Amino acid sequence: MAKTKTNKKWYKNLRVKYRLVIFNDQTFEDRLSLRLTRLNVFLSVFSVSIIFMTLTFILISNTSIKKYIPGYPDIDEKRQLYNLNILADSLLMDIEKKNLYIANIKNIFEDNIIEENYDESELIDPHYDTIKNIKSDNDSILRAEFENQSMYNLYFTESGQLTESNESSIKSFNFFTPLQGIITSRFNLMENHYGIDIVTSHNEAVKATLEGTVIFSGWTLETGYIIGLQHERNFISVYKHNSVLLKKEGDHVLAGEPIAISGQSGELSTGPHLHFELWENGTPVNPEDYIVFY
Repeated sequence: MAKTKTNKKWYKNLRVKYRLVIFNDQTFEDRLSLRLTRLNVFLSVFSVSIIFMTLTFILISNTSIKKYIPGYPDIDEKRQLYNLNILADSLLMDIEKKNLYIANIKNIFEDNIIEENYDESELIDPHYDTIKNIKSDNDSILRAEFENQSMYNLYFTESGQLTESNESSIKSFNFFTPLQGIITSRFNLMENHYGIDIVTSHNEAVKATLEGTVIFSGWTLETGYIIGLQHERNFISVYKHNSVLLKKEGDHVLAGEPIAISGQSGELSTGPHLHFELWENGTPVNPEDYIVFY
């Protein structure tokens, strides 16, 4: 019973009215008088607190003050972090490439052997085995026109007689230009450069300079993919640094027929070009003396 009375008394005290008076200290005149209860004071303080917290939340969420809250997620910072990660990966790859480049330069100066990690089977594209060379009508017309123009060319023999052909000279052959391009390195026996280097765009067709038979078709470490042709009267033409070979040993080819695709294979290659050599009776001759390459 005593506990129940105490609870009722506590509840009734919330509704007990009090007067708050503000008066002048000198004249004792009343300036403000308010009638309050404990319940009204509690509700007023609670309401003001809710309003204050609401205004504070709106202020923080809609202004830049939220950035100063520890642990608050920022979308801009995440985007910057993502971009920095990509930049760091790019810089790491660039550093690796530069380190490899510097290491290769160092090996060159120190005359070290540079080991290349490659699979020879990857250098051969099996799709080229299905290539079939079909002569077009325009190619046949051009070939017939060229043969008709050179059919009645006259030459002087060693005895001074005028004849339609000169079997004793290499100039009696009608050479077909193997590749159109710019000559960057010329024939030089003193430097053991037994041919010429013709610069051209990548994947250009390399054509046989004369009719003949393929005597070599393969790969070497220094000069890459090589193909060699045996022609009449012991003439041999050699084509080096190709990317793909279209003929194999024993194949018979005609003058102007594609035999390879130009490239930059081999250690001695510095870019897409064709190294072309012409040999007569085992002796290298200057191809520019007999063929126009431009």
